[in-house]
Amino acid sequence: MKITVTAEKPVDNKMAAELTIPAAEVDAAVKRTYRDIAKKYNFQGFRRGHAPRPVIDGIMGREAVLAQATNDLLNAAEPLMLEELDVTPVGRVGFGPEDADPDLVTEGSDYVASATIGVRPSCELESYDAPAINMPPEEATEAEIDWQVNQLLSYQVTYEDIEEDRPAAEGDVVSVDIENVEGAGHLAGKNRLLALDGQQVQPELQDAIVGMEKGETKDVSWTHEHEHEGETHSHTFSLKVTLNAIKRPVTPELDDEMAKKYGYDDVASFRAAVKEEVEGDKKTQLPALKEDRVVDALGKQLKLDEVPADYQNEIFNELASEFLAQLQRQNISLDMYLRARGVKTDDFIADLHAQAEERARQSLALDALAAHLGLEATEDDIREEFEKAGVEDVDASVEQWRSEGRLPAIRDSIRRTKALDWLVENAQVTIVDEVAERAAAEKDAEKDADAE
Repeated sequence: MKITVTAEKPVDNKMAAELTIPAAEVDAAVKRTYRDIAKKYNFQGFRRGHAPRPVIDGIMGREAVLAQATNDLLNAAEPLMLEELDVTPVGRVGFGPEDADPDLVTEGSDYVASATIGVRPSCELESYDAPAINMPPEEATEAEIDWQVNQLLSYQVTYEDIEEDRPAAEGDVVSVDIENVEGAGHLAGKNRLLALDGQQVQPELQDAIVGMEKGETKDVSWTHEHEHEGETHSHTFSLKVTLNAIKRPVTPELDDEMAKKYGYDDVASFRAAVKEEVEGDKKTQLPALKEDRVVDALGKQLKLDEVPADYQNEIFNELASEFLAQLQRQNISLDMYLRARGVKTDDFIADLHAQAEERARQSLALDALAAHLGLEATEDDIREEFEKAGVEDVDASVEQWRSEGRLPAIRDSIRRTKALDWLVENAQVTIVDEVAERAAAEKDAEKDADAE
């Protein structure tokens, strides 16, 4: 299909375009529509597929036929228009006047339609300089080795009863018996170790245990509401909890005997192996970490008070689809995921919206930088993307995406990737032993807490 497109500069994130389709394409579309109707329906007195136009017009209505031809023509022209304008739409493309159907085609005449295309906002940055970021060193520091060693030793932690006669408090590790009364079978058990850290245990259960004395039994119940397929469901949890003991964790010291449990002769060889492992992880993790940090820093330079709702919702839907697909691969439903973590549906959705806004800002910032640097996506760049994806017939795939109006999204991605590469190459990096800094900050916080 041959089309002609002209467009104006976007206003309020809307691009106005005029689409012209030649009369020959219009006539062909009308002819196809009559042929399809004749094949689809039985018209009395005529073999299927052979009903003449006057008969079809008399039964279906001439306007209905032209409306179908118009719709088919616009559906076929839309991806070609997007490719011609090199624009990735936000939301649905609208044809014709606002809140009205487009004009119907007329046989023998060119068809001219107005189109309204939602687009991402064109933004500016406070600064186009490459950002300054902190990064961990490539070599493993002593603090990082210590942290990794402590993580490994934490798997050897044992718990002993505290002798102090006091009620359970926030931050304690407790041993409890839980008896299921209603809906709490997943919590039931004898001598269950629970950390009252605000993360492991449902808030209602933790609030009930805090303040209990050893040997005390308490009835606990709460109701959790969640939405599923547009309906609100309530689940009641009811149980009996008995506090057996308050525990303290005991982490073993690293000595030669402990090192031998991990298969090493002594502490030195154990730490050397940990150092090698940490540095091996860094080789794969640091490049991604640098990308994350430069993009995060760039996003903070975006001059935009509020991300348009349409674009943010589009990113939100992408994130939600990605997350649900991940759960599906693990054979976990969203309800199961939320219940297991004690997360409310509203809180989960609010967090996803926050992530969508952050990703939208970062994408818009990369767009702004790419435009400032004059970065473009060439045909060779596009082919390379398909080649990296392992496509067998690159030419055929590129043309298919072009005909479907999907190449503009590929070009957007390529331009953003080039902008990201520029950021990574030009970022001002300060090497910081972040693990050592965190450890020092935690010690200072403990001193302040003790002083109080």
